[in-house]
Amino acid sequence: MTIKNKIENRRAESAHGEGIAAEYTFGEMYRESASRFGAGTSAVEWDAGNFLVTYFELKKSGKRRIYAFIKRAFDILSSLTFLIVFSWLYLLIAVLVKASDGGKVLYFHERVGKNGKTIRIPKFRTMKQNADKLEDMLTPEQLEQYKREYKIDNDPRITRIGAFLRRTSLDELPQIWSIFIGQLSVVGPRPLMKSEVEEKYGAERDRLLSVKPGLIGYWAANGRSNCTYESGQRQKMELYYVDNRSLWLDTKIICKTVVSVLRKEGAR
Repeated sequence: MTIKNKIENRRAESAHGEGIAAEYTFGEMYRESASRFGAGTSAVEWDAGNFLVTYFELKKSGKRRIYAFIKRAFDILSSLTFLIVFSWLYLLIAVLVKASDGGKVLYFHERVGKNGKTIRIPKFRTMKQNADKLEDMLTPEQLEQYKREYKIDNDPRITRIGAFLRRTSLDELPQIWSIFIGQLSVVGPRPLMKSEVEEKYGAERDRLLSVKPGLIGYWAANGRSNCTYESGQRQKMELYYVDNRSLWLDTKIICKTVVSVLRKEGAR
């Protein structure tokens, strides 16, 4: 007897006030579905409507676990391969950044990871030393834009080599290590600062942080410069990914990002 038949029998019995069938209890039906989808085996006697909800939630949960396993395996294999194959490129960029002004090669910034955990994101330094002193290096108009969008058009703090690294997205190569150790994923919402999350997402904060942030993402691959916080489009696009993430969507984002990088449409 299939699960569908058992549910239909349970509905018929409930309609006649006969309670739970002695031949095959509702708890047993739950246990069968639970074992199939890897959930716990404790059971209670629910009505048929609740059972249907539980059944399909278990099925959805099973798919999510498979997706998460494949995604993490891809993150590990792809990041490790990239780090080995392009180790020479890391060394070359490090030398160029150091030679530009004698400052540090890497820049670390605190961001919010999955479930609100604080993570430190590494990048090749693209800005002048002491670039964090915004009031000293920006005009009032630029400072206002930064507070509004967390980015600046024609940022005066960016070095010459930094401009090239940003244009080609090479400044983000150190984040491949963050993917390997599990702080980031290849695909996911952009890792944000704590203040940025609180201010721009508010009540949707936990929803955004329910998934691991990524090196590339749906917003970044789809008009990142035109979809701003102020318009609300950036938030909608990041949350769209959270709700609809799948292997197929991840593949589309990766392909679109590769095309953008080859066309030199990297971050600005």
